[in-house]
Amino acid sequence: MKRLFLLRHAKTVQDTGEGDHARILTERGRDDAALIGHYMDMRGYLPDAVLCSTSARTRETWDILSGELARVPEPAFTRALYLASAKKMLSLVQDVPDEVGSLLVIAHNPGTEELAAKLARKPKSEAETEKLAKLKNKYSTGGLTVFDFDQKAWKDVTLGEGILLEFVRPKDLYD
Repeated sequence: MKRLFLLRHAKTVQDTGEGDHARILTERGRDDAALIGHYMDMRGYLPDAVLCSTSARTRETWDILSGELARVPEPAFTRALYLASAKKMLSLVQDVPDEVGSLLVIAHNPGTEELAAKLARKPKSEAETEKLAKLKNKYSTGGLTVFDFDQKAWKDVTLGEGILLEFVRPKDLYD
């Protein structure tokens, strides 16, 4: 079994003239990243490996989120995830070594949202239907999707076969 975490970076500032790749998180974005990291830790969502876009906002999201985790793998930063399509993101996931049981991918929209929607299997319960509808309605910044796959190899992870365990947004976690 493989577990995949798809995370859209946390909320960012508008372009300050340094370009999109250099955009950083807002104060709320930093708070949201810590909140999602804490949530992951409390739920036992500890990745064995991390693929992260090279943008400033994804790196900052990882830096803050990882400070909340009990176990922190060394991230692999890849420019290929910067504004990647769903197809490109899936190909990067499929290239992950099979000894990795759980993988966290930190990237951007629309690719993250599209990949999450396409990976989800046809819902088999009302709860799964609700999670998928929520995901498709608005994949906000800081949104985290958790999938399980019955496959033993990452290369065999395909569209429409992911068991959608959870879709959570930072706003869902504030009291």
